[in-house]
Amino acid sequence: MAKIVGVKFRPRGKVIYCQADDLAVQANDYVMVDRGNGLEVAKVMNPEASPRSSEQLMTIVRQAEAEDLEAARQSLAEEALTSCREMADDLGLEMKPLLVRHDPDNERLTLFFSAQERVDFRELVRRLSHSLQMRVELRQAGARDEARLLGSMGRCGYPLCCRSFLSSFASVSIKMAKEQSLALNPMKISGMCGRLLCCLAYENKEYVAIRKKMPRLKQEVVTPRGKGTIVSTNPLKETVTVKLESETIAEFPLDQLVE
Repeated sequence: MAKIVGVKFRPRGKVIYCQADDLAVQANDYVMVDRGNGLEVAKVMNPEASPRSSEQLMTIVRQAEAEDLEAARQSLAEEALTSCREMADDLGLEMKPLLVRHDPDNERLTLFFSAQERVDFRELVRRLSHSLQMRVELRQAGARDEARLLGSMGRCGYPLCCRSFLSSFASVSIKMAKEQSLALNPMKISGMCGRLLCCLAYENKEYVAIRKKMPRLKQEVVTPRGKGTIVSTNPLKETVTVKLESETIAEFPLDQLVE
């Protein structure tokens, strides 16, 4: 007598009975089922179901491997994003689906989205859960969170800091750019998220400390080559450029100046 196994293709789907032949399976195992148009991952719910001789049963081909599970997750994520876009448009919701993540047990998926304003997505969650036959959560992401979720390359040529190692976002202000003598051009001091670059905060304390030691512009100082007036400073090099009384422009280290 053929071995009959009850499986589910989705957590909230109905139990489907399949023929397992001599394949040994246990509850909560993942298997590959031949649905007639290809193989699909299913979870074993009842490894010893009652025979159903009057039904045309699908066949369990083999145990699912890690590659099968990952492919199934990717396929479900694409389906969820597509369904979310279509349903959001149908409901008139101004939102942009970004990314789908699964819980470790594949019982729930979390869909992240961005939006200019707060979105009432309760009806969308209900429709998605019904369509995907599993529990769905929606989370709205801010501009910086969107960049972290999607990832990209920064202006430095390296992967975004928020994607690779930052665990939290530090407060960044335009004052930090001024302290570092950067051009206040939004295109040059903003990241792909549209916010100020996170890296402006990395060395800000050092810049502030160095600037406290730097003389003011137009301040008169005494150099090894005589008196002069400060015309510019270089905090990184800890040097100043001085216009001497002879109209000569020269650069001197801070430790060579006498105020």
